[in-house]
Amino acid sequence: MAMERQQSSRDITVVLDGFSYLECPRWRDGRLWVSDFYTNQVVATDGRGGTDVVAEVPNQPAGLGFLPDGRALIASMRDHRILVRDGSGGLSVHADLSDAVSGMLNDMVVDHRGRAYVGNFGFDLMGGAPLRYTTLARVDPDGTVTTVAEDLGFPNGMVILPEGVLVVAETFAGRLTAFDIDEEGGLGNRRVWAQFGRPPQTDDVAQAVEELDVAPDGICADAEGAVWVADALHARVLRVGEGGAVLEEVPTGTGVFACMLGGDDGRTLFLCTAPSFAEHERRAAREAELRAVRVEVPHDGLP
Repeated sequence: MAMERQQSSRDITVVLDGFSYLECPRWRDGRLWVSDFYTNQVVATDGRGGTDVVAEVPNQPAGLGFLPDGRALIASMRDHRILVRDGSGGLSVHADLSDAVSGMLNDMVVDHRGRAYVGNFGFDLMGGAPLRYTTLARVDPDGTVTTVAEDLGFPNGMVILPEGVLVVAETFAGRLTAFDIDEEGGLGNRRVWAQFGRPPQTDDVAQAVEELDVAPDGICADAEGAVWVADALHARVLRVGEGGAVLEEVPTGTGVFACMLGGDDGRTLFLCTAPSFAEHERRAAREAELRAVRVEVPHDGLP
């Protein structure tokens, strides 16, 4: 649908800098956890400049989440595993998704029962392979892996709304797609939650990038049921209502690839920014920043 673009001027501050490529931010117990792809680290910050390295993930960390007992789950991208971090900081394998995915692991959301919904690239994005749609997997608390959705155009950021609805960003389809979560963790009643223009009708990534009105990457939800969307191609975050109405647009001045509401009152929108997303440009550079902007409506849902 056509977007009603309402740009707003907000003060954006730099919280942290000097990183490679930040993704998958999560607010937890007074700190923001975030994955830095190419230093292979998960970092936690109080949002005021203090940082701790909370995990070293040699095969590149991505999606983050937390089990009901507080232990962290970390998606290890290149070896298709979900790791669990114990109370002392040690890592072990929680689940191996090698037989269930066709590309590197991506973002993840963990529900209140400890079930993790995990996306994957579906194809070798950084290697120049043709675009290929892919699946969404569920990892149960005992490590069992189940494919719960198919035919997704690069499943990326995810939220679980309070009413038990999973919303997933399909980056290369230019949309947010919703599912109802049943008691067993299955996904049903698939529908488009927000469509941003016409989905590209090509498997050529460069052409698809040119055709996308919005490339939804990381997302988070607020207490009015709106979803903040990091637009990976157009240096902005969008606040979107169900149906696709753009309630607010905040230009970021540089690439933004994930966002998370947090802070003491849930009204700080943290932004993972970098000049670009291409691995060959980000791996050796240290230009990524964690930024923040204040908003009116606080966080809700998961993560």
